[in-house]
Amino acid sequence: MPRLTDDQVDQLLTRWPVARLATVGAGGRPHVVPIVFAACDGAIWTGVDGKPKAGGELARVRHLRSDPRVTLLLDHYSEDWRELWWVRLEGQGSLRGAEGEAERRAERALRDKYPQYRDTPLFRGAPALIRVEIERRTSWCADLAQVPGA
Repeated sequence: MPRLTDDQVDQLLTRWPVARLATVGAGGRPHVVPIVFAACDGAIWTGVDGKPKAGGELARVRHLRSDPRVTLLLDHYSEDWRELWWVRLEGQGSLRGAEGEAERRAERALRDKYPQYRDTPLFRGAPALIRVEIERRTSWCADLAQVPGA
C-alpha cells in the first residue's frame, strides 16, 4: 500500500485548506465536522470561530471536555483515481484560551493561512482554540507521484 512520505504529510498540513475533525460523543458515537486548521509548534490547531453556529456550546467542545481522543482526516478525491490520497492523524485534543505564547503563535498561523479571518472573527465569544497533539499518522495514496509536493 503506497503511503505518503513524512515530508508530503508535513507539506499537506501546512497548505491543505480543510480537514475533518472526529470527536467521541455520547455513548462513544463518532461526531465529525469539517474544520480549518494550522500546523504550529508540532500540533494542529483550530479556532472556535465566529462563523454562524446553531447556538450554545459546540458539540466538539463538549466532547473534548469528556473525552480528549480525536482523529483528523485530510483527503483528496478526483475522478482520476490515480490522484486519490488521505492522511489520518490520531491524537489528544485539548481546549485552550489564547493567552499563552504557543496559543498566540497558533492564532497568527491561522490568520496567516486563512485570509477570510480578516472579515470573520477568529473567535466566537471568549478566545478558544482546540489543540491536537498528534500521536499517530497514517496515510495512503493511489500514486505517490500524483500527491501535492511529491
